[in-house]
Amino acid sequence: MDQSLKEVITQRVERTAEALRKNNMEAVCLSSAEEVVPYIKSRLKAGDTVAAGGSMTLAATGVMSLLASGEYNYLNRDTEGLTPEQRGEIMRKAFFADAYFASANAISEDGEIHEVDGNGNRVAAIIYGPQNVFIVAGYNKIVENAEEAFKRISTYASPANAKRLSCKTPCAVTGKCIDCQSDARICCDYVTLKHQRTKNRICVLLVAEELGY
Repeated sequence: MDQSLKEVITQRVERTAEALRKNNMEAVCLSSAEEVVPYIKSRLKAGDTVAAGGSMTLAATGVMSLLASGEYNYLNRDTEGLTPEQRGEIMRKAFFADAYFASANAISEDGEIHEVDGNGNRVAAIIYGPQNVFIVAGYNKIVENAEEAFKRISTYASPANAKRLSCKTPCAVTGKCIDCQSDARICCDYVTLKHQRTKNRICVLLVAEELGY
């Protein structure tokens, strides 16, 4: 990456991190994806109960593999052979996890985290339940404000995830959100985290690389 561009990205990451801290969230700036797993390992203890929401970012950075390494009690909703009822039970158990992992659909420079969900289990766990929440996000998730966050979600994140999950939605076909009423719609619950009452319960790892959708 060009050094001048890298410096601008780093400045934006640091500026956003400072805003998150003002909103009672912990924020850690990382220069590369390779730094994510070592940092997460330093924050977990062997045997901790962990869970995660679906995330291309967590997969790309190796966090999913870390959780499934056997060192932790991983509540894996994607375990092969689970019935829908068993999968739902695991997602509810995530509320009692020592640590919950997810990414963000967008993070605005004023320190707000913007999420959208289909079932609501991911955003629900981020809001309340797990003792600690770790959100890993590349710099490409950073936007100027709430309006730009919504635009990013509808223009990029939701259509890309609908295609990835082979959802039978208009955006999976056209790549464009039309605010559909499809039964397969994945953007049902919109959540903005503006402030944390429990200081530093949410830890945001901002990576100065492009990651995920």
